Amino acid sequence: MTDKLHRYIEKFNADDEDIYSQHVKNSDAEEFLRDEIPLVDFPDKELEEVYYFRWWTFRKHIKMTEVGPVITEFLPPVSWSGPYNTINCPASFHIREGRWLRDKDGIVENYIRFWLDGKGKADSYSSWLPHAVTEYCELKGEFSLAIEKLPQMIDFFRRRDEKSLHECGLYYSIDDRDGMEFSIGGSGFRPTASSYAYADALAIAKVADMAGEADIAAEFTAKAEKIKDAMEKYMWRGGFYRTIPFDPQGSVTFADALNVDDAHNVRELVGYIPWYFNIPPKGKETVFGLLRDESVFSAKYGLTTADMGHPRFMEKHDHDCLWNGPVWPFATSQTLVAAANMLRSYGECGFSKDDYYYLLRQYAESHRLTRDDGRVVRWIDEDMNPFDGVWEARRSLMNKPYDIYERGKDYNHSLFCDLVLSGLFGISVKDGRFTVDPMVPDTWEGFKVENLWLDAKRYRVVWEKGKADVEEY
Repeated sequence: MTDKLHRYIEKFNADDEDIYSQHVKNSDAEEFLRDEIPLVDFPDKELEEVYYFRWWTFRKHIKMTEVGPVITEFLPPVSWSGPYNTINCPASFHIREGRWLRDKDGIVENYIRFWLDGKGKADSYSSWLPHAVTEYCELKGEFSLAIEKLPQMIDFFRRRDEKSLHECGLYYSIDDRDGMEFSIGGSGFRPTASSYAYADALAIAKVADMAGEADIAAEFTAKAEKIKDAMEKYMWRGGFYRTIPFDPQGSVTFADALNVDDAHNVRELVGYIPWYFNIPPKGKETVFGLLRDESVFSAKYGLTTADMGHPRFMEKHDHDCLWNGPVWPFATSQTLVAAANMLRSYGECGFSKDDYYYLLRQYAESHRLTRDDGRVVRWIDEDMNPFDGVWEARRSLMNKPYDIYERGKDYNHSLFCDLVLSGLFGISVKDGRFTVDPMVPDTWEGFKVENLWLDAKRYRVVWEKGKADVEEY
């Protein structure tokens, strides 16, 4: 498969305008990726090419600093970033995607320490950092890092409690601080913050149990249950998890806030986030059928971030980053993780593995840009118009005087490789057990994965006609 990697890297390098080079330059990309990433071979060459493209872009964001390697969201410096141009909003994605690297130089581990040790601004945006840390450790088969950092993960959680936990049991968040600027649902009790808190509480409980801290494990297990109960009591409304607009500093009581006005009462893609963390009880998963409904979320170029039937869908606003309809790879990633979890936990229910594959392939096909000379190149940026396939923030910025050229180029704010490896191929390690549970099309004869590093061992996975062979080599 190294020959395949070589061909892809040559193509990506040749098409690239290498503007903001960091630690692993284009000339070194092939050597780095050959040693670090799982190499894949499977029938869908569109999907396969984008898989390699996203690893090619991911390594662009590895940045060497005086405190070790970190991973960036934007390649050019942006004014709202923290130390070393880092932003914590996509950090949990960086860790989930980066856990598949061999990571022989400890890049992802150092990045985890960067956030938990207070070297970065870990509280600027919402995130699910403790959960992501346990995902990393689970796949690596080694929890010593999580056990070591248990006090810092607890501190991270308690800071969020102090900042945004309401007496009703839900967590308050501003849509902008969720990295989801100017949504229809707006700020308030959003499915994001409470879901993240639930996942982090369970992650801390799991690590505390491993560390022999029974009282902490019990405390955070109870916290998770209270969050889940509050979400079910208040957020599941009209057959969907919805935002409850609320200002904790305002005069409106929580009871009155539950009467959401029509301008903000909307189904948004964030309503699927609870399934990312396996929160909902069985029986609500039929809402996944809306992802293929062309009157709700299913547009030509991807999943809209808000219900197309709402009056404020794609409402005009001066801001360049709107979540009232445009397709955001960040939101698509969260939704596809949720969909894979739902299918494996509950089975098909008006949404099938073929639907998952359709959405993943649609997402892959969006990774393109037509240059002024007519050439079509691989591309990932901030957000896309759901109806014409143009990268929306890029189009907006190009029409304004702006001092950051190609701000969103190679934007590192979403997943892709993980959606292939864990979602489509179903490769996972749970409680020390290596499993392969694919959701590939029935027409596929098979797929292969090599250079897969788990528990400091290298594996090869060959799946053919429903049977997986796994060997260490």
